[in-house]
Amino acid sequence: MVRCRPLILQIITAFLLCAQPNAQSNTDLDRTIKDIFSQSPSTPNQSTDTGFGKIVKAEIVDPSQPQIEFNSTSGRGPCNCVPYHMCDPTTGTETTSVEDGEFDGFGLIDIRFNNDDPVCEHFLDVCCDSQRRRSDSLTPKPQEQRPERQKGCGIRNVGGIDFNITGAYDNEAGFGEFPWTVALLQAGNYSYFCGGSLIHPQVVLTAVHCVIGRAVSSFMIRAGEWDSQTTKERLPYQERSAQNIITHPNFNSRNVGNNFALVVLSQPLVLADHINVVCLPQQNAAPLANTQCFANGWGKDDFGEAGRYSTIMKRVPLPIVDFGSCQTRLRGTRLGQKFVLDRSFICAGGVRGIDTCQGDGGAPLVCPIGLPAENRYEQDGIVSWGIGCKDDIPAAYASVATARDWIDQQMYSLGYGTTSYTPI
Repeated sequence: MVRCRPLILQIITAFLLCAQPNAQSNTDLDRTIKDIFSQSPSTPNQSTDTGFGKIVKAEIVDPSQPQIEFNSTSGRGPCNCVPYHMCDPTTGTETTSVEDGEFDGFGLIDIRFNNDDPVCEHFLDVCCDSQRRRSDSLTPKPQEQRPERQKGCGIRNVGGIDFNITGAYDNEAGFGEFPWTVALLQAGNYSYFCGGSLIHPQVVLTAVHCVIGRAVSSFMIRAGEWDSQTTKERLPYQERSAQNIITHPNFNSRNVGNNFALVVLSQPLVLADHINVVCLPQQNAAPLANTQCFANGWGKDDFGEAGRYSTIMKRVPLPIVDFGSCQTRLRGTRLGQKFVLDRSFICAGGVRGIDTCQGDGGAPLVCPIGLPAENRYEQDGIVSWGIGCKDDIPAAYASVATARDWIDQQMYSLGYGTTSYTPI
């Protein structure tokens, strides 16, 4: 599994030499590096097969232009296909329109993946008669105004907002389900190379290996993304350029220890139902073993060239593995019996077939806190590295709890404080 980006392959070589003192040749070492880390070139100015790629811009709807009727693809009768948020939900009559803010969402809509006989070509379109069709998007009541809705950081929109997903067999997350997860994209070609998390409207937490050697002007942050190949979601993504990169002073290039970086944005993001901040744990407050957590991003489904990047954000359930057990299991791999896991990592996973993978680097690992009904999560890890993809070996995540004091210091020096990621 590749959670470390190939930008640091040369500096990691020394680490692998120490971990595998009995390597027989440079060829063996090269093979090991290729297996554990990515070998595809990814210099900041080089175009690579890193997901997203297709540049998708918002579709402008001109209400003065007549819309084509009867564009069903199913052959089961006439149907006008429009994005789900441009059609009034059924209200019991054919003439009464729903007004903005008067309803809680599009809960009657089930988005069906893998539908062999779709009514409309795109799964975010619905069949809408002329009386219910709108020229602008319908806006339901904001999440923060709903009864019993929790306030503050780390609130997961369980199942997503606006619609339900059926037929999702590959751990797809709901739209806006993890509103703190952001994508790091190369400027110019919009290719995805890492993930990150929002801890303040103007600060993203990610991994050093994602940004090391990259110019501030070479990439951007996209928040509020879900399906990277369409803009049919009701709420649009937001993009910001980077203003500054702050890396942990004790980052260890040999073993990727202290893999923590902050990206300060040029302008703050506007928080919304699908864009919000995550909570952070207190210093050294690691989650208990077997705690069920989630990692999410747009990484590959398998290792190497055979893997394909996801267009829709994934939600991967992963149990926390205690430090000692993790180190023992890693020593049973090609890393060898002398391998020592840095204390700046925590481990999660180890369930065959369920894993983060290539391209997920920098993405958050979040675990539940507080009462279950609150649906509140804190970020306990940052996707860093592992052995292969979907194997029964736990992966290493940078332990955010070991860097909380450092993060606080940087936030105070920036004048932002710590309230944005501190649970209420």
